[in-house]
Order: sequence, then structure tokens, then C-alpha cells
Amino acid sequence: MRQRLLKTVAMVGMMGAGKTAVGNAVARKLGVPFLDSDEEIVRAASMSVAEIFERDGEDFFRARETEVLARLLSGRPCILSTGGGAFLSPANRALIAERGVALWIDADLDLLWQRVRHKTTRPLLRTADPRATLARLLEERLPAYRQAGLSVKAQPDYSIDQMADRVIRKLAERPDILETR
Repeated sequence: MRQRLLKTVAMVGMMGAGKTAVGNAVARKLGVPFLDSDEEIVRAASMSVAEIFERDGEDFFRARETEVLARLLSGRPCILSTGGGAFLSPANRALIAERGVALWIDADLDLLWQRVRHKTTRPLLRTADPRATLARLLEERLPAYRQAGLSVKAQPDYSIDQMADRVIRKLAERPDILETR
């Protein structure tokens, strides 16, 4: 069975949800490019996301994020991992809906915390109580994430490949996104 991706799939969700790992696996299985909006910003700025936040602030970072998303969404169909806050912007949600589709990897707080608690690369979690900060961010972001065109629930016992297969099955439900022949 051959599958052809017809639209860019923007992976959205919280830090630690698996957007990059699962997105990479989905792209590999479908034989399409994988792009990461945060990596594109890092490459253009020659500094890490944390360094950009520290030097220029979140508003500056979010403006660059929108520019990069617009550029990446105008290319050929691919799997696109977005930063955890990218989908909060109405402009970004509109761009993604117009040029592709958003797929939310829905992971609960316990799973997210298990995955991010030892990472030092998360500027928004550099607080006195990072777990409480993560919980607050998740709660604030849920209304935006729920606007994604598609969603797949993350499970702690699923491997990256199992999650990728679940995502592909979800995409295949939409022949306007993934054509199966």
C-alpha cells in the first residue's frame, strides 16, 4: 500500500509530548521531509531557544517563530514539529489551517513531567517549581491545542514507532491529508 502526504502536518502540543521524536518517525515511515520550527530558528539565530529567550525575550522569539512557520508551511508537504507555544498564536493557527493541518499529541501532565523534568533546555521551566509551571502552562494551552484539526492521545507505554503508527492511522482517516493507494 502506497501513501502520499498531500498537506504539511504540523505537530502541536506541549514540550515533552513527543512532537519531534514521533514526527521524525512519521516522516521516515511516509518518506517525506521532517522539519522542526525551533531548529530552524536556532539555525537562523546561531543561538539556542533558551539564549534567544534570555537575550531578546519571548515576544521576539514568537515573532521569529511565525515567520519561520510561514516559510516552512509554503514548501512541499512534510511533517513539521512546532514549539510548544507556537499553536497558541491565532496567526499561527490560521497559517497552519490554511496551508496544512495541525495534529495535537495529547499528553497528560504526568507523562510530560516524566519526560522534561531533567532537561535544562526548557526556558519556560526555569522556575522555583517547574512541575507547577508545567501544569499551569498545560492548563493555559489546552483550549488552543483542542483547536487542532486532529489529535492522538500519547500513552506512556507506547514506543515512538507505535505512536508514529497511530499518527499515520489518524492521518489516513483524512484522504485530503494522506492519500492511500
